[in-house]
Amino acid sequence: MPNIAGLLQIGRSALLTQQKAIDITGNNIANVNTPGYSRQRLNMEQATPVRVLNTTMSTGVVAQQKIQRFHDQFVQSQMNTENENLGRWEAQRTALEKIEVLFDEVSGYGLSTAMSGFWNSWQDLSNNPTGHVERNSVLSAGQYLTSTFNQLSKNIQNAQKDINTSINSVVTDINRMADQIAELNGKITKVEVTGHNANDYRDQRDLLVLELAKLIDIESFEDGDGNMTITVGNGKPLVERAFTWDLVTENIEGKQNVHWKDSSGNTLDITTHIQSGELKGWIEARDRVIEGYLGRLNVLAENMISEVNALHGSGYGIDDDVQRPFFVPESDGNALSIAINPEIVGNVNHIAAAGQAFTPGDNSNAIATAELQNALTMSENASTFGDFYAALVGDVGNDTRRAGLNFGHQTAMMKHLSNYREEVAGVSLDEEMVNLVQYQHAYNAAAKLITTTDELMQTLIGLVR
Repeated sequence: MPNIAGLLQIGRSALLTQQKAIDITGNNIANVNTPGYSRQRLNMEQATPVRVLNTTMSTGVVAQQKIQRFHDQFVQSQMNTENENLGRWEAQRTALEKIEVLFDEVSGYGLSTAMSGFWNSWQDLSNNPTGHVERNSVLSAGQYLTSTFNQLSKNIQNAQKDINTSINSVVTDINRMADQIAELNGKITKVEVTGHNANDYRDQRDLLVLELAKLIDIESFEDGDGNMTITVGNGKPLVERAFTWDLVTENIEGKQNVHWKDSSGNTLDITTHIQSGELKGWIEARDRVIEGYLGRLNVLAENMISEVNALHGSGYGIDDDVQRPFFVPESDGNALSIAINPEIVGNVNHIAAAGQAFTPGDNSNAIATAELQNALTMSENASTFGDFYAALVGDVGNDTRRAGLNFGHQTAMMKHLSNYREEVAGVSLDEEMVNLVQYQHAYNAAAKLITTTDELMQTLIGLVR
């Protein structure tokens, strides 16, 4: 058994160790609601025994130098991956919800209504081919149709420009997070090289990496010194130890593409190598999904120009025998620039309702133009103008719903993984309270040991006197 002085040492080590355990428990309780915090635990072990007079004597308890951090790297990696997908679908859902509003046909002011009004105006003209009111009606319906095409195309392109702004913002956030991760790499290395642990810094870094993964797909690994290396865009380094490389955006034909900048200032376009995260969602929505809508809208406008002009250019108005196109421009077909021929705007008598020149009452061209509404002129002669546009509107809705469903799925996945992480690394107040009581009793007992030892010493001193 240890002597009286040894008992004091045992009591002292017990007091200090239990106090440290109480401190760590208190820190766990304080951070119960801190995002990304991993609970910690003090691991205790017997102090090194000593040999005294051929007897091995215990010397109490000591705390291990490194405080245990509850952490599951596999779960963390899964969360990073699923957060990449969450960011992708969140961005795409946001982008497509804005587009879906533009194709609103419920209000009665959409392109479908404008096309129906245009065909109906030609039907009314066929009933009275020389009527001034009917001719003005065709002009008004045509102008409403072209302005609807123009506005819808412009709004879609503005939505693409808004995505450019979002991409710039995301790239700025990525660079900021990369700098913070590199800074934490330095702090972690500085602490852990001394044999201590940097649990709080590691929690902060893991949280930053998780947030970074939501913005762009990453590959990450930790070296033997505790530094986190992160690569993006097919292996290009973003963070390595305390060093970072910036991402920048460059305007390529009106679209902000993402470039990686090397240490010499040279840039490399990595846009096509981005596979997930918010950047992927924005880029995919802008360059594939929304661009596809705009392309189909242009095809619709181009075919309407072609079909209507083919008939109108073969017919005749009232005043002369000049054959004119109804829509301009005739060549580029861009929904953004479609308009009524200025000659017709200036004189509605130039509207070609007749199939023959100088033939009052001839309505053959007006009838043929009105019948274009039901002609199979789209999708390789498989659908009408109205069917083609309805399919486009339907696809916008379906794509938006699909993005929403994927976003919901990823949200549920992240919630599941977050709950699982909390089971492994989160703070349980019930458990911490039990630990607190346990350490408190151990602390009180150690204090009692010291006071008892003090009484023994006083008694021994009294005997000597």
